[in-house]
Amino acid sequence: MSLLGNILWLIFGGLLAGLGYILGGLLMCLTIVGIPFGIQSMKLGVATFAPFGKRIVEAPGANGPLELVLNVVWLVLFGWEIAVAHLVSAGVLAITIIGIPFALQHVKLVPIALFPLGRSLQPAG
Repeated sequence: MSLLGNILWLIFGGLLAGLGYILGGLLMCLTIVGIPFGIQSMKLGVATFAPFGKRIVEAPGANGPLELVLNVVWLVLFGWEIAVAHLVSAGVLAITIIGIPFALQHVKLVPIALFPLGRSLQPAG
C-alpha cells in the first residue's frame, strides 16, 4: 500500500515539493555557511519523494549543542515557512476524503521541516 501511496504522492505534488527542497539545498550550498543547511534540505527533498511507510527518527546526538543552535537558525530562517507550507497543503488536502492520507503525510513532515538536523525519515518497522 505504501508503494501506491508514494506513486500517487509523486504525481500529485510530492515530486515538486522534493525538487523544491533539493533546489533550495543546492542554492544554500553556494556559501560555506549554508552548506550544513543545504545538505539537510537535500536530505529532506529525497525523503519527501516517498513519505508513505516512513517515520521520523532522531539520531543519537540529535539534541546536542551544535545541532540545537543550527536547528534554531534553520527554524528562524527557513523552517517556519516550510512548516506553514506543509500545514496549508495538509489543510487543502484534508477537505476531501481522498486527500486525507496525503494531508497526514504533510503533517508528518512538519516536525522534520522545523528541526531537520539530527532527524531523518526511515522506513517504519
